[in-house]
Amino acid sequence: MSFVVRVWDAPTRLFHWALVGLVVGLVVTAQLGGAAMDWHFRLGYSVLALLLFRFAWGFVGGYWSRFSSFLYTPREVTQCLQGRSPASHSVGHNPLGALSVFALLFFLLLQVGSGLLSDDEIAAAGPLSKFVASAWVGNATFYHKEIGKLALLALVALHLTAIGFYFSKKKENLVKPMIHGDKTLDFLATPSQDGRGDRLKAFAILLACAALIWVLVRWAA
Repeated sequence: MSFVVRVWDAPTRLFHWALVGLVVGLVVTAQLGGAAMDWHFRLGYSVLALLLFRFAWGFVGGYWSRFSSFLYTPREVTQCLQGRSPASHSVGHNPLGALSVFALLFFLLLQVGSGLLSDDEIAAAGPLSKFVASAWVGNATFYHKEIGKLALLALVALHLTAIGFYFSKKKENLVKPMIHGDKTLDFLATPSQDGRGDRLKAFAILLACAALIWVLVRWAA
């Protein structure tokens, strides 16, 4: 017997694919430089708004989108590495997937934060760079251009490799549920809330996050 379970709610799915598009845009605009840097900053502000939304949604979103559903102990991570995780850990993010998610969120936040403080001393300066000491600006700029970018690209590569591994070796397509939201399981699992009210709540949170970033940027201008 199989059960179709809503795992990823619509706000989480939209967050995921919007973040993918924004990160690609950030990489492209960073390489182009010049006038494209205006778009680089806009995309960076959008990523920050999305990250704020995801942090909030991690507490009030659908069941499998909440941080509480994929907080694992070191022992559970070890069991996952040994292939001994219970089936319930495969519904949402398993222990290794959870580590990947938290790492991506952390390094994305670092990258955006360092961008706000960076100054290339040519034409592009983060809106907060004028409020901190030059040493902080220099360190933030170095991290943003030399370290953070490479760390994020490595994490993305690892993420894609894991998706390929699960598809080829375990015959599990991790992409499809992030498109339509559902997983077919051989056991009954708690579904994520994904009704109209939940989506309106997500939209209101996203608007609040976007407004907060807009106020921050306007204040720093």
